[in-house]
Amino acid sequence: MRRLLAPLTAIVLLLASGSVAVAAPDTGGADRALLGYARDTWRSMVAMTDPATGLVADNISGDLAVGGRSTYTSPTNIGGYLWSAVVARELGIISHREARDRIAKTLDTLAGLDHHTTSGMYYNWYDPRDGSVVRTWPDDGSTIYPFLSSVDNGWLAAALNVVKGGVPELRGKADGILRKMNFGFYYNPAASTPFGASGLIAGGFWDAAPPGCSQQRDGVWFTCNHYDITVTEPRIATYLGIAAGQIPPAAYYHTMRTLPATCDWSWHEMQPVGFDTSHEGVPVYEGAYRYRGIQFVPSWGGDMFEALMPDLFVPEARWAPNSWGRNHPATVAGQIEHGLNDAGYGYWGFSPASDPAGGYMAWGVDAMGMDTDGYPSDVERSKYDAGFGDCRPAGPAPDYGDGVVTPHAAFLALPYAKGPVVDNLARLKANFDSYGPGGFYDAIAVGSGAVARRYLSLDQAMIMAALGNELADDLIRRTFVSPQFERRIRPLIAKETFNVPAHQQLPQLRGSRS
Repeated sequence: MRRLLAPLTAIVLLLASGSVAVAAPDTGGADRALLGYARDTWRSMVAMTDPATGLVADNISGDLAVGGRSTYTSPTNIGGYLWSAVVARELGIISHREARDRIAKTLDTLAGLDHHTTSGMYYNWYDPRDGSVVRTWPDDGSTIYPFLSSVDNGWLAAALNVVKGGVPELRGKADGILRKMNFGFYYNPAASTPFGASGLIAGGFWDAAPPGCSQQRDGVWFTCNHYDITVTEPRIATYLGIAAGQIPPAAYYHTMRTLPATCDWSWHEMQPVGFDTSHEGVPVYEGAYRYRGIQFVPSWGGDMFEALMPDLFVPEARWAPNSWGRNHPATVAGQIEHGLNDAGYGYWGFSPASDPAGGYMAWGVDAMGMDTDGYPSDVERSKYDAGFGDCRPAGPAPDYGDGVVTPHAAFLALPYAKGPVVDNLARLKANFDSYGPGGFYDAIAVGSGAVARRYLSLDQAMIMAALGNELADDLIRRTFVSPQFERRIRPLIAKETFNVPAHQQLPQLRGSRS
């Protein structure tokens, strides 16, 4: 797949078989900048990691002080540290020996953590100082009912596969943990969608009765919700379950490309355009949204994380050129169009991350997500409402305010818009107090200049994975994918054509603002 390497000048993207057709200038300076970002980002991962347990904290203050480390972590965070160590080794940031020792310590701790033995799955929160399950939230003292998330365990399993493929001397340790993880435990064959498909994975389960809604089966209490949208990050768990023979292949087609286009469903963001088809004997509505002349299959919130994080591991665009190969570039183009032209922020990249005002916030491009309330791109929570055909009139045009850009979201776009990514990041670094000892701070309000001066290990790990793929010949994808995984997943996803035009002319990417 050719990559978009042109700067932010008048260009046209053509989507055909997953390709992005542009002229490619010299990228030596760009790669040097990216390697510098990798070195600094890895420094934050080291600072977040407890040397005794090898467990990385969820977040750390911007000065990387030991006292600024959180006292909780998750399976996703632990996995992110593992794959980041592989990237740091491959980029020459640390030695092979240091990478091996760090990964081995984490695997040894992980093997001894309390977990659900029947499924092999891990709890959502551990104390990185001693590996104990968190039962009282450190920030406010509230009670935690230990939960085992399908998507969080999916990212841990993805990391274990990277270790298996990238650190041969630790393959046995990683596989010893991975073999016990059964993603079929989350699969509910009775869970259905409006299109008549049945069989979805649950959000997760508790191994003791929780407050609120739950569904008891197989000796545990599952969430009442199931993951039923295609362009969301839980597809990594579905991929893993199918590849391991734990979930039926047809489950990939049980999830919805969009919600229905009928007035009964007029509460979602906009009326989709699409057609009916079937795959693996499953009825599929190939729905899509249109925003600013760009047609794409939306995520739930309109953010980069949902759309592109699984693509860090699974070469979706290459394996499925008529679906993901069209949709990923269109998603990136929509984010750029929103930030530079529609909202006029001058910068782009929107995904859940820290809130510069404090706490955490689900940022995104409202127009590009199915959630009717949307993930906003600005502090003011501006709302986009295109209406729903004749079923719901359009709302007033949004008045975008103080846009919040999340650097990790831009890194995720590297395979599809390298030039614009490098330009965007360089201007964020130059024009704001947005860069510290551990790389880019987590979020920048580009209107006011307010910055969330902390680092989240998940967001830093996404940056490391994206840089590993870009600078080391698809490192994360190469080490993650096994022959069995490719044999079971590649032909399954290759057969689909999303309702995204093969030769879609995307808007011109205008010059950058400084």
